[in-house]
Amino acid sequence: MNRATQLLGLAMRAGCVVTGEERVLQAIRRGQASLVFIATDAGKNTKKSLSDKARYYGVPVVTSFDRATLGHAIGKGERVAVAVTDNGFANQLLKLS
Repeated sequence: MNRATQLLGLAMRAGCVVTGEERVLQAIRRGQASLVFIATDAGKNTKKSLSDKARYYGVPVVTSFDRATLGHAIGKGERVAVAVTDNGFANQLLKLS
């Protein structure tokens, strides 16, 4: 694991992570998401809907990890989308990603 995935796991344990496509979209719409991770192996429509919504609301998007790596980083099964809801974690993750 690299530093970014370790920090993502720490953010999860701190309760600053939302997972799942629908919950991430809701977090973006509500202004709660500070950073969105989209799996590199996510479907084309999923990538487009998440990245378009994030761009519209001015939320940075990172596509550095596949779904298995994202899930492993947060201690869950495979995840296609993960949103970080804390600005501090988001800023550090942006520097590392």
